[in-house]
Amino acid sequence: MEIHELVIEMKLLERRLTLYEEKYGVLSEDFYVGIMSGNLAEYDAYDETRADFSRWKGIYIYETLQRRKAAYRKQLEGRELAKVMRFQPVY
Repeated sequence: MEIHELVIEMKLLERRLTLYEEKYGVLSEDFYVGIMSGNLAEYDAYDETRADFSRWKGIYIYETLQRRKAAYRKQLEGRELAKVMRFQPVY
């Protein structure tokens, strides 16, 4: 995946994360730690939060975003920024 494609995908993922972060008032990183450690089990009693949490965690948005950021950093490493930047919009 090219750098510009990684940027577009990361921004889309961040927008999806933002919806949940704003709704529940915590960052995805903290939600992820909480859900993976079992500290949010009390919310299983509520249909809406159970469904949201399942989507939030189940599609691995946070993990995917972290992988995309790592791929972006790796591709950018050692390259001159001016050579990587796109000067013409793609849309």
